Formats: sequence, C-alpha cells, structure tokens
Amino acid sequence: MKEITRRKFIATATLATGFALAVQPISAKVVTTDAKGLVAGTVKIPVQDGEIPAYRAMPSKGKDFPIVVVIQEIFGVHEHIQDVCRRFAKLGYSAIAPQLFVRQGDVLKLSNVDEIRKVVRLVPDDQVLSDLDSTVAWAVKLAKGDANKLGITGFCWGGRITWLYAAHNPNVKAGVAWYGRLVGDVTKLTPKHPVDIASALKVPVLGLYGGKDTGIPLEQVNQMRDRLKLSSSKSEIIVYPDAPHAFFADYRPSYRETEARLGWQRLQAWFKEYGV
Repeated sequence: MKEITRRKFIATATLATGFALAVQPISAKVVTTDAKGLVAGTVKIPVQDGEIPAYRAMPSKGKDFPIVVVIQEIFGVHEHIQDVCRRFAKLGYSAIAPQLFVRQGDVLKLSNVDEIRKVVRLVPDDQVLSDLDSTVAWAVKLAKGDANKLGITGFCWGGRITWLYAAHNPNVKAGVAWYGRLVGDVTKLTPKHPVDIASALKVPVLGLYGGKDTGIPLEQVNQMRDRLKLSSSKSEIIVYPDAPHAFFADYRPSYRETEARLGWQRLQAWFKEYGV
C-alpha cells in the first residue's frame, strides 16, 4: 500500500456510507440505530498537518453534552462504528469517531484484511494520540461538548488505543476498552503497549475481554490485571468466559448478543460512576 500524500488525503478522505468492504457479508443480527432527534453525519477535524474525516452524532437539542470519543477497529469508521456513535447520542452524549488511518491508506475501500493490516502497521501511535487530542478540542468547540465530562471507548485496535489515550490525556474521566491488544513488540511506531503504562495509569479504564479470544490469551489479560493493581486508577478488567474476540461487533459472526448487551450496560454504569 503506497502511502498517500498530505494533499491527497485532505482532498479525498471520506467515510463509508455503509460497511467496510472487508467485512462482507453482513450478519442478519446487525443493530441499526436511527438518527431521529439527532445531528449526525460526517465532519472534518483540523489536525496538525491538515484535516481528517470523522463521524459525529449528538442530540439535536441542548448543549454541554458529555463527550465520548469512539475509536475504530482496523476496518475504519464504517457503519457499525457510526451506529455506535448514534447509540451514544441517543443516551445524551456528543459522540465522535475520527478516521485515524487516512494518511496511510483508505481501509474502508479495501476488501482484503491482510492489505488492511499493512496499512494499520504504518500508523504511528504519536500521530493517533495527537489526532485524538484534536478531536477532543473540536468536540468541545464545535459539537457542544463539555470538556469536564470526557470519556473514550474503542474496539479491537481501538481498544488498545483506549488504554494508551487514557494514559496520555489526564482530562479523560473514564475509558472502556473492548478486547484491545495488551502486549506487543516495541517499535518506533508503537513504543509502548497497555501493559507498559498500566502501573502508572490514573484514569479509570474498564477492560472488556473474551475468554475465548484466541488473539488475546488470558495469560496476557492476567498480566495486565497484575500491573493495574500497582496503579491508582481503579481500573478493572471483566472477562466473559465464553465470548470470542469482537463479541460486540453485531455485523460479524463473532457477535454474542448476551455478552454485548452486558458489556454495553457495564460501559454506561462505568461512565456514570466516573462522571461522563
């Protein structure tokens, strides 16, 4: 995948109007949330070197909404992630999901998961954290968000970033990480992983993991739990014993309705407990 230029990414970056090509066919259990009573759609977020697209959803009436930044899977900000934003908006949040890979490639248009992984491997953590800072600033200024009520949540790739951003931004009140990778190789692009920041974490993060996740073994989950015991963050990890990876992704065969519902309930309670 040839890296696109800054000029081209500003000119061509868009969001999918449906599901990413790589996630076809779509499960019959897909959850669809309407936009009635909401302001919802694509926006552009000013970042250090240009603009990135994002999906925003918030109530059509009111102001000073609590903010939730929704962090994508490797498949980008496609219909499922957009729907999650609308679900938050229905609960009274200003929710925004920035497309964090656009400089490296448009994963929404790729049908091969291996090609998507090639793009994702090029994305530096410091770029992502900076873009999320810009996203939060935009939400406060232009999406009627309350900077004092900031939450983050992310799925898979975004679950890992949720842990890292909670360590990066002390203004986050609470985070919820869905089956995000916890350990990995230390590289120039990925200098730290969740286990490396866990003991110093101050923001309370709830980790939601599957006991049958073949990519994140329980040994790694327990390693993260041990590190979190050294922190002052009051973070927790919940493991659903029979759930696989991506159990919240209702558009995929991995979806587990019961665990997804329980996880969503836990997320809402966690945010409420910590003032999001």
